Amino acid sequence: MKKNDVKEKIMPIGGQAVLEGVMMRSPERVATAVRKPDGEIEMKVEEYKGISERHKWLNIPFIRGAVTLIEVMILGIRHLNFSADVAIKAEEEEKRKKGEKVKKEKKSSGNIGVVLSVIFALGVGMALFFAFPLWVTTNLFNIEKDALTFNFIAGSIRLLIFLTYIIAISFMKDIKRLFQYHGAEHMAVFAFESKEGLTVENTRRFSTFHPRCGTSFLVMVMLVSFIFFSFLDTFTMYLLGDINFTIRLLTHLPFVGLVGGISYEIIRMSAKKMDNPIVKMLIAPGLLLQKITTKNPEDSMLEIAIIALKAARGEDVSELINKKKPETELIEQ
Repeated sequence: MKKNDVKEKIMPIGGQAVLEGVMMRSPERVATAVRKPDGEIEMKVEEYKGISERHKWLNIPFIRGAVTLIEVMILGIRHLNFSADVAIKAEEEEKRKKGEKVKKEKKSSGNIGVVLSVIFALGVGMALFFAFPLWVTTNLFNIEKDALTFNFIAGSIRLLIFLTYIIAISFMKDIKRLFQYHGAEHMAVFAFESKEGLTVENTRRFSTFHPRCGTSFLVMVMLVSFIFFSFLDTFTMYLLGDINFTIRLLTHLPFVGLVGGISYEIIRMSAKKMDNPIVKMLIAPGLLLQKITTKNPEDSMLEIAIIALKAARGEDVSELINKKKPETELIEQ
């Protein structure tokens, strides 16, 4: 195997599904491909270098995970907004063709709006998945001083809330398509990592379940939270002699980032050692949950994922995005 091939094989590629499209992220750029209602493809490509790559002191284990999480959220919301804008413009164009009036929408506040969206999302997430389970467990169960049982129940409540939310939205038509694009993203990444030619036919052979998925990451966070906070509560009670909801909230909150960092390292390691029995056991719950969050994609969705991946790697995809009707196979690299 040539040296360049080795380098290309280990190049980290990640992504996410957006509205009628896929975003792909490489160490050098981020690219999103979105399918318009008329079949044409609209692209957004921007140069990208992660914060932890620009500042080496952030690229250390357990810290880089928390930094990457925030950065990926900002990128995700920005490119999700792009896909929404494409859909809105297509709808407005259709109305103009029919002679209908189109209301002028106010332009978004750009980066400020994205930052505010991330802050709001983090706030809601912390309240619903972090504070609320602690409050419920404290008030419904008389087990405050049993650290292991307390955190097991609190963790179970978190998981129940998450599962209820995922299952509920999975019945929505638009979300079903989003989950199909999610599956297409995973299949394209698998094809790239396996050194297969990036064609729809080749990509179709791969699984929609990927160990580095955000779904798997969230499940891992819940597992690590249970173990880490059980030890933290035991240590807190040893120091203070008592513990309650307020103490738990104040002691757990500063370590949320660390829990995310630990979970990130486990997910990152699992992608390299998937044949290890212990790793298989750790990633199994996340892969199982992906049966809900990923669906078998259409060929046109796989084409979108492949185009986004190629663009993220710096390839010229201008000929591919000008085609109105998706082909069953793309030209190989």
